[in-house]
Amino acid sequence: MNDIIQLLPDSVANQIAAGEVIQRPASVIKELVENSIDAGATLINVVCVNSGRTSIQVTDNGKGMSETDARLSFERHATSKIRQADDLFNLHTMGFRGEALASIAAVAQVELRTRRPDDDLGTALTIAGSRFVSQEPVQCPVGCNFTISNLFYNVPVRRKFLKSNTTELNNIVTAFERIALVYPDVAFTLYNNQTELYNLKAGGLRQRIVDVIGKKINQHLLPIDIDTTMCKISGFVGKPESARKKGARQFFFVNGRYMKHPYFHKAIMTAYERLVPEGEQIPYFIYFTVNPTDIDVNIHPTKTEIKFENEQTVWQILTAAVRDAVGMFNDVTAIEFDTEGQPDIPALGAMPQADISAPKVQYNPAYNPFNEPSAQRSSAAPDNWEQLYEGLSSAHSRQQSAPSLFGNNTGGVIQSRSNVANKPFTDNGIVLSTGFSKPDGSISQSAGFDADSLDFNTDTNAQPSGTDVQSAGFNALSADTDMLSASTEPSPLEEKSPTHYQYKGRYIMTSVKSGLMIIDQYRAHTRILYEGYIEQMQKRRSSSQKPLFPDTIHFSASDKVVVEAVMPELQNIGFELTPNEEGDYTITAVPSGLDGLDYVALVQDLVASAREKTTSAIDDINHSIALELARNAAVTYGQVLTNAEMENIVNSLFACSNFSYTPDGKKILTILRQTDLEQLFGV
Repeated sequence: MNDIIQLLPDSVANQIAAGEVIQRPASVIKELVENSIDAGATLINVVCVNSGRTSIQVTDNGKGMSETDARLSFERHATSKIRQADDLFNLHTMGFRGEALASIAAVAQVELRTRRPDDDLGTALTIAGSRFVSQEPVQCPVGCNFTISNLFYNVPVRRKFLKSNTTELNNIVTAFERIALVYPDVAFTLYNNQTELYNLKAGGLRQRIVDVIGKKINQHLLPIDIDTTMCKISGFVGKPESARKKGARQFFFVNGRYMKHPYFHKAIMTAYERLVPEGEQIPYFIYFTVNPTDIDVNIHPTKTEIKFENEQTVWQILTAAVRDAVGMFNDVTAIEFDTEGQPDIPALGAMPQADISAPKVQYNPAYNPFNEPSAQRSSAAPDNWEQLYEGLSSAHSRQQSAPSLFGNNTGGVIQSRSNVANKPFTDNGIVLSTGFSKPDGSISQSAGFDADSLDFNTDTNAQPSGTDVQSAGFNALSADTDMLSASTEPSPLEEKSPTHYQYKGRYIMTSVKSGLMIIDQYRAHTRILYEGYIEQMQKRRSSSQKPLFPDTIHFSASDKVVVEAVMPELQNIGFELTPNEEGDYTITAVPSGLDGLDYVALVQDLVASAREKTTSAIDDINHSIALELARNAAVTYGQVLTNAEMENIVNSLFACSNFSYTPDGKKILTILRQTDLEQLFGV
């Protein structure tokens, strides 16, 4: 029987290795730029065409390579960084495996031009699919010039599964930022389709962070600098007011290498306990300097995960350093010493002395009101005062019968987040509203999506009682039940009570046939608004309002790529972003019904949500934007609602396509069965 195990050719082995090392165009840029850093370059230029699909060019002014080194650099496991196995635990360079160039050459067409400072002529190499095409001397500048063309041209399946140009460019910018933030003494440029994305000058670390992230972050940075025998930690963390729900820029670097470390991330967030709202994130830029023998970098193909020998000790040091920085920020009192141009207010002691006496109160100590004889009090009301109110009752009746744009004005409109009602809770946290709303059965299938109005034409002027209330309420609800019968889920609205209860400003409780229904008011309103915004996007109709004072918002280069991609979707829901001369955007229009919200933070959250999407499908982008907008515009926990407002939420919820779960899969309501209640009381 013949042997079946064979040694794979180098070209096949390189393609297998490329599957781990080279995943997308961003991986190529990462490997080439890291090699330029190791070569001592002080200027690195990156030029992409079609987000790296067509070509990638990386040029540096490093030490360059000789003719022999240029040829050997494309062989597998050929490197100048290590010589023996022990060197893996004493790394001082970005690269060390010797797989990057071989993996790139296996799946692309590569052209290299390189020259050392002492050489008169350089070397030009051309490789395609791990095969050498040509090698010849050439005149070129000192350093290396790599041109990668037609990535994955010989692996059609890999090229087919590349994402859209927007997504791939976003990945390129992310990889570029992770390297640029570590080496502020190196100048970087990044171009895509002849458009300049970054032009970073050499300078200090804080200036590099401002150049990469944006100038507004400069006022929120708190410095960290602590040196121990275990490690040295430096960098910056954000102030508590810089916390964001999404899109916070968070970076860990170890010995000049970017890493992901959830354990250390928890250490930083622990220092901000009770300082930032739950669920919000703080920006930070943390740089660790650790003995290379105390860490293991070679545990992940992309080297983004690093193992520390003493993680718990480093965790404690990091937490203490962050708490110290935040504590110093909170304890220092802002004192203004610049008095130029300020009015000169003299101190009290410097004022000229004058005869100043304290004011005296004049009163009659012998006055006694009970000793005076009672006098006839004059009436303050004028004669014939009844004539002043003639016709008022008739006008009042006409006002009640007049139609209103929003139905009745007695509380059928949900208040916006900026007008939270200051209504007291009872001792047990339950708000009981005795007002009765009488629905007319005309539930709109397109649930109200205005954050300030969810109208269902309720009539709360009349307060029926007894059997009239019961018959009127159930007759109207029967019509509601008929309209909701087409829902995919059985409706629990049978025999719903007309009066609702609010528990601790969070849950709406109402009686139904099967028991007690409990609804999360925030999640329910989120579902209602979400379906409304989705309908707006699909029908491309929206109502916008112009802010009196337009806000200006700044985006980093990576966020600008996302903004341009989702701009049509933002316009469909009512946003208008106008670019200005400084490269920022001005919010010239916002969707109506968002009064009281921070438009800048809202747009940033929308862009961050769209950025997290790895696909370019319009439906996914619409879902992300509509969900984020609904979360921001929904009624908050703690907002007290009237009975009519709770009735509107309940009716609008059951008009939605899915009233059981939020768009992100969280449960909206639950029913406490009648039998379970009876068991609790031992019935």
